[in-house]
Formats: sequence, C-alpha cells, structure tokens
Amino acid sequence: MKKILCIIAFLSCALPGTAQRSMWLIAGQSNASGMGDRRSSMKYATPECFDYVLTGDSLRMLKDPVGEDGTYFSKANSGSIAPAFAWHLNRLTGDSVVIVSAARGGSACSTEGETIYGTWARRGVLPLFEAAIEKCRKAEQRTGLRFSGIVWLQGERDANAINDGKMTGEDYEKALRDLIARFRHELGAETPVYIVLTGQYINHPQPGYMAVRAAQRRVAEQVPGVRLAAVDPWFFPEMDRMTDEIHYSQSAYNLIGAILARQVAEERLN
Repeated sequence: MKKILCIIAFLSCALPGTAQRSMWLIAGQSNASGMGDRRSSMKYATPECFDYVLTGDSLRMLKDPVGEDGTYFSKANSGSIAPAFAWHLNRLTGDSVVIVSAARGGSACSTEGETIYGTWARRGVLPLFEAAIEKCRKAEQRTGLRFSGIVWLQGERDANAINDGKMTGEDYEKALRDLIARFRHELGAETPVYIVLTGQYINHPQPGYMAVRAAQRRVAEQVPGVRLAAVDPWFFPEMDRMTDEIHYSQSAYNLIGAILARQVAEERLN
C-alpha cells in the first residue's frame, strides 16, 4: 500500500500544471554556461524541467547543451550544472523548474577586469547585464513566474586581472555587491543569490583567485539573502573533476547542481 501511495504522489507532482513552478537564472562566465559533456549530463524521466529560449520566446525540455547561442550569451559546450540542479530540485520539492541561462565565457564582474569578452559592470564594451535582464523579462512574460533565485558562477576573469595588477580583491567585491543590487532591483529585492565559489587555475598564480574567493565569502556573510553554494570547486583538481586547467568536468557540474538543489530544498523548510 505504501508503495502505491508513493507512486501516486510522484505522478501527481509530474502532472502538467499541478506542480509548483520555479524559475532560476544561471549567470556568469564559462563555468556558468558549462564546459562539460552532455553525454553524462543528467537525464529526465519526466518532462517537468524547462530551458527558456529567447529565440522564438519558447520553453523546451531542459537538457544539455542548455542555453542558446546569441549576440552575447552562448549555450553549454556541451554540459552544464543546469540539468542536475533542476532534476534534483524537482525530485526534492516537486517544483516544475524553468532555467534561464545567461552566461558569457571570459566575462568580468568589474570594469577593471574587462576584456573583449565584456563585463557585468554598469559600463563596459558589451551590455551583458542589460541583455540578461531582457531575457529574464521575456521569460517572466512567457511563464508568468517571478525568479526564485540566481546562481552565480564567475570570478576567473577578475582573478586573472588581480594577478596582473589591474585591480584588487576589494574592486571585485565592490563590483559583485553592485551587481547583486542591480539584479535585485530588476528581479525582486529579496531574490536569493547563490554564489558558487571560484575554483583554482591549475599551474597558475593563485593570489588573485584567493582574493576573489575571500570577496565572495564576505559578500555572502554580509549581504542578506546571499549564500555560498555548499560545494567548493577548489578541490575539483584533486578529485579529478576538471576538463582542463580552469574548467570543471561534467561530474563536477552534476555535483554542484545536486548539492545546490539539496541546499535550496533544505532552506525552504526553515
């Protein structure tokens, strides 16, 4: 009897229109868009997780490569954290999950760290923030949802700029605080923000990376509603979870997504 009740409960969560719906922005640079392998990315048993596509203003079943190639952002090359995050969040909460991907490889958070790949700061070569908000607005109109949270994976570009003497950890912290404030101004003052700590650049100077990580920790400690994801990519090299010196493997992306989903689900209970 218990088994039958569990099956009925599972199916009721999977029925279109009956589940609670949540929408998440995943933004940052290349580890946010994803540099893993779609062949080992999470797969679905039920079509309850979606990828919002600006082209055509449509929702498609979420699977890697998540995202789309556009003027500023790109799809995963070829696996990301998104399927694992959505899959586990759906299983843990019953949520029907919509992912909005807005990430650009090499992008900086600050003006000082900017290269040809743009910045999320107020002024820069490419209007990444404005483009992300435009996509978010379209997603809100299409789904009727407000954003449940933001997942931020970024910091490598600024860490390299710190190593090059172009900026400091304080510059990064100021830029990150300002970015969070701007996101919340547009998407909701209490929108939760989950920062995935920046990992390491193997065989390269580490002071800039340590400075960025320290800044991320300070922001999470001091800004209400900002949290660090309960997984630290710094240890991925010794766990054999890298594809190269700076990008995470698909097993790492799956791990980040699963742990972050568990964290979100547990915090919802408090």
